[in-house]
Amino acid sequence: MAGHSKWANIQHRKGRQDAIRSKLFSKLAKEITVAAKMGDPDPEKNPRLRLAVKEAKSNSVPKDVIERAIKKSLGGDAENYEEIRYEGYGPGGVAVIVEAMTDNRNRTASNVRSTFGKHGGNLGETGSVAFMFDRKGQISYPASVGDADTVMMAALEAGAEDVESTDEGHVIWCADTDLAEVSNALEVALGDSDSSKLVWKPQTTTELDLEGAQKLMKLIDALEDDDDVQNVTANFEIPDEVMSQL
Repeated sequence: MAGHSKWANIQHRKGRQDAIRSKLFSKLAKEITVAAKMGDPDPEKNPRLRLAVKEAKSNSVPKDVIERAIKKSLGGDAENYEEIRYEGYGPGGVAVIVEAMTDNRNRTASNVRSTFGKHGGNLGETGSVAFMFDRKGQISYPASVGDADTVMMAALEAGAEDVESTDEGHVIWCADTDLAEVSNALEVALGDSDSSKLVWKPQTTTELDLEGAQKLMKLIDALEDDDDVQNVTANFEIPDEVMSQL
């Protein structure tokens, strides 16, 4: 889920850590299998696979799970997954992008459409909301790697476009096509990142009140519970005073 940096705090309050962790491991393993099947099974020769493995490790996915996912891509019994993007609107007019990886397009489309409908949203056509987002590479580092100036210099030398530094850490942005290269260069300069992945970055955000935030969270939860859904991104913003009531 992407859309607001405090979303992780909401998830923890809801006490769903174990279920979320299990789902996350499954989704990351699926991405590794697909990345390995589409290219070389050696992460050093396959930028997408290297990023997938890096993201899995940063989320504490066990080494044996990662290796099993790569080996699965080499077997003839590996599923043929298709990558599909769905776009629509959630409660409050929030734009939502759903990225899925499925072996049954009809099943996934039906489930996603039904989920939007049940939670006050509307599934639109491909391209109906994507223009409100930019496809970017996002690399995250903890605050402990250095001050804002140090990270900014390292990021610019690595070919990044921008850096957002807060007390919580540093978020480095780059062109989507440069993610592997920038991530590798930053690894040399700053060490391992917390996260390195492609994301949909909202150009503008929609501020939600308490009711709108609660409704949107239910929609996003339901979408993320679908085994075919890999990522959900929405252009929402939740004010601190509303966040404190969730």
